[in-house]
Amino acid sequence: MYQFLLFFDKLYDQFTDLAEIYGYETKNFKRQVKNNIAKFEGDDFMFELNKEEFEFLRSQFVTSNQRGGTRYMPFAFTEQGVAMLSSILNSEVAIEINISILRAFIAVRQLIANPPPDK
Repeated sequence: MYQFLLFFDKLYDQFTDLAEIYGYETKNFKRQVKNNIAKFEGDDFMFELNKEEFEFLRSQFVTSNQRGGTRYMPFAFTEQGVAMLSSILNSEVAIEINISILRAFIAVRQLIANPPPDK
C-alpha cells in the first residue's frame, strides 16, 4: 500500500500510491502539484529522478515497458514533500494529515517552551 524506498539518502514514493492515499486520481493529483509548484521548491520536497534511479526503482516494482518507455523522468517526494501535499490537496485524508501535522508542531513548540521539571 504505502511503500517508501530509501535510495541514495533520498525518500521516494510513487505518484500513483500517493494519489490513492490522498483520494485523488493520478491525473488530478499531478495537476494540483503543478498548480502549486512553488510550494515544492528545492529537492528537499520533490525532485526528478535521474535515469539510474528510475531504472533501479523500475526493477524493484516490476513495471511494464510496453508503452515505449517514458519521455520524462518521474518526480519523487521526500517526507517533507508528502507533508506539503496535505496542505495543497482538499480530500478528507489530506485534511486529517494536515491537522495532525499542525497539532504535532504545536505540541513540540509547547514542550520546548515549557519543559517538564527535572526529577
